[in-house]
Amino acid sequence: MASSTERPGTGDETLVARARDGDMNAFEELVMRHADRLYMALRRFGLDEGEAQEVAQETFLRAWRSLEGFAGRSQFYTWLYRIGFNEAQRRLGRRRPAELAVAADERTIEAVADLAPGPADSAAQAELRATLAGALRELPVSLRAAVVLRDVEGLSTSEAASILELGEAAFKSRLHRGRMALRDMLDGALLGPRELG
Repeated sequence: MASSTERPGTGDETLVARARDGDMNAFEELVMRHADRLYMALRRFGLDEGEAQEVAQETFLRAWRSLEGFAGRSQFYTWLYRIGFNEAQRRLGRRRPAELAVAADERTIEAVADLAPGPADSAAQAELRATLAGALRELPVSLRAAVVLRDVEGLSTSEAASILELGEAAFKSRLHRGRMALRDMLDGALLGPRELG
């Protein structure tokens, strides 16, 4: 389905077909169309700015080299995300545990609604974003990927499962475990220590 900003004949499928025929402009349009969304997904997955840029570039390079192998059984951006998330997982897997810690003031999740808040509301929203980003990054990589793809990126269950190369039932189980772990972390962070009765 073409978005409202696409010109007729410029859907991803058309651009992929043109790119396969050697049309570099078509592939550049695919890059422009998906680069920001891929970059933000990689940031939410746990990569820092530089890593996310490098992985995004590597993802598009691999996509260009592998375009002939893209069978079209999934949407182009689903295939692209799979390449990016596989590379991000490799990158995160090479980190030492100390490198996985996140600064409390990092603001990679901007999904909290802003309805013209006052200063106190702005501070509370900033704190919530920081707490959510920190908790998300504390999740094991496999659970984080499920939560980011489904709840942050808004992909369908089938799209997210395809990216992670899981069946839908396995993906739903992983997503549920990720959501429960995230909820437990957020309960502790937002409520603080509970008083003993």
